[in-house]
Amino acid sequence: MDLQALFTMSYGLYVVSSTDGERRSGCIVNTLTQVTAEPPRLVVAVNKNNVTTEIIRKAGRFTGVALGVGAGMELIGRFGFRSGRDLDKFDGIPYGEDESGIPYPTEHAVARFSCRVIGETDLGTHVLFVGELTEAERLLDEEPMTYAYYHQVKKGLTPKNASSYNPTEKAAVKEAPKKESWRCTICGYVHEGPLPEDFTCPVCGVGAELFEKEE
Repeated sequence: MDLQALFTMSYGLYVVSSTDGERRSGCIVNTLTQVTAEPPRLVVAVNKNNVTTEIIRKAGRFTGVALGVGAGMELIGRFGFRSGRDLDKFDGIPYGEDESGIPYPTEHAVARFSCRVIGETDLGTHVLFVGELTEAERLLDEEPMTYAYYHQVKKGLTPKNASSYNPTEKAAVKEAPKKESWRCTICGYVHEGPLPEDFTCPVCGVGAELFEKEE
């Protein structure tokens, strides 16, 4: 079975977040989807191991932000490759809050959606939350980022906890690199020039031992 065929499906790139009053966190997903129009309802699949899943369950609410093509790998890495158990993902970045006090990143956020959870389904590795839309707002006149754009232009890899994670996936290699470059095997970040032994990936935080030299 060729799992690469799944990459032909069209997805967006979103940050889904929540807060239970004590903790706040968010994660990158490509599974936020509208499923009904009247009333407007969305679904999102989030990995069971994510802190965000725990918080959504406790809060009964979540927000979703559609990221634009201008979103940098640092922002994507913060929400996609780092754990909410290790850092407050909203600390030090611009963010807003919806009427329920749920935070959402505002940098390169094309639109935001707030939902009240009305159901959930166990999908094995993931939980599918069904949300009734309570707020929606267009924030920025920027083209939304597709998952294909993220892979092909940003050269990013799929986070391990993502629904579409494929352990055999390799990031696309840039054509004819002009100088020495090293690619992170976890998130796909490329470091140009010699790689110091104490180097830390600015996107996902891993060390130099998890970088591969590009040929």
